[in-house]
Amino acid sequence: MASLRCFLRSGKVFVTVRDALNQAMDEELERDERVFLLGEEVAQYDGAYKVSRGLWKKYGDKRIIDTPITEMGFAGIAVGAAMAGLRPICEFMTFNFSMQAIDQVINSAAKTYYMSAGLQSVPIVFRGPNGSSAGVAAQHSQCFAAWYGHCPGLKVVSPWSAEDARGLLKSAIRDDNPVVFLENELMYGVPFEMSEEVQSKDFLIPIGKAKIERQGNHITLVSHSRMISLCLDAAAVLAKEGIECEVINMRTIRPLDAEAIETSIMKTNHLVTVEGGWPQFGIGAEILARIMEGPAFNYLDAPAVRVTGVDIPMPYAKNLEDNSIPQIKDIIFSVKKTLNV
Repeated sequence: MASLRCFLRSGKVFVTVRDALNQAMDEELERDERVFLLGEEVAQYDGAYKVSRGLWKKYGDKRIIDTPITEMGFAGIAVGAAMAGLRPICEFMTFNFSMQAIDQVINSAAKTYYMSAGLQSVPIVFRGPNGSSAGVAAQHSQCFAAWYGHCPGLKVVSPWSAEDARGLLKSAIRDDNPVVFLENELMYGVPFEMSEEVQSKDFLIPIGKAKIERQGNHITLVSHSRMISLCLDAAAVLAKEGIECEVINMRTIRPLDAEAIETSIMKTNHLVTVEGGWPQFGIGAEILARIMEGPAFNYLDAPAVRVTGVDIPMPYAKNLEDNSIPQIKDIIFSVKKTLNV
């Protein structure tokens, strides 16, 4: 692991999300010659967000492929390559552009295994930044977790930390199903402590398993991607007031780890979901429906509450943008409302 870009702080190893993703791809490219990366500017330019930095120089044109600006075209090439026995990583410069290729993702990749009665697998990873960034307005600021999470045949992953990014991307590349891997642009440069176990080339995180990021016994906060940071910050503020929040990092959108959420609710008796996407038919809506239909419902002492993005296209103006996505104060307000304090 000497090649892993990291820095030391107080004797501990820290790695950014960007470098964790880069190293995961590097190791899987080295491990399996069927793996290759394609997308816009992924090769000579090192990626629009430098996630593929150094890979073209190491693996060359055949395995790190710059494509024209045609998402439908290169996503179709990637799906065909997967059907032919390769294991492509298809990078969208942003998942907003995946709308150009959504027929390939859903109709070609997600449904083929079922339609072929299990004869034709499609081992492909669609990855890139998802959700709102900063100052890029309505057409570049939407979360696709609910869009792709709606579709059977796909696995949908949404990492938060460097550990998530590393372990889940390696698992996604090795998976025989199409995986939609939703990163977040604002998380790329964020460093996280990384243990020796996580730095191992053999480290994998199973797809479909959530993680408790903070233990608590008063209320459960369930979230994914960048919103985990806000939940942990809100939990730290609330702890000073004697309110202990249990923060669950979903990690995977589909399949959803409902059991982890139910187990937590049976302990805390309260639930707040937090997401950056729109409220209607969103991730929080699905979680609340699952809880309503499952064994944890009778353990709730108050109605579950959703904290979401506002139900409008994202404004460009900074002050309006801040009011359109969840903030720490919104989480704190919803927690106190749910607990009636």
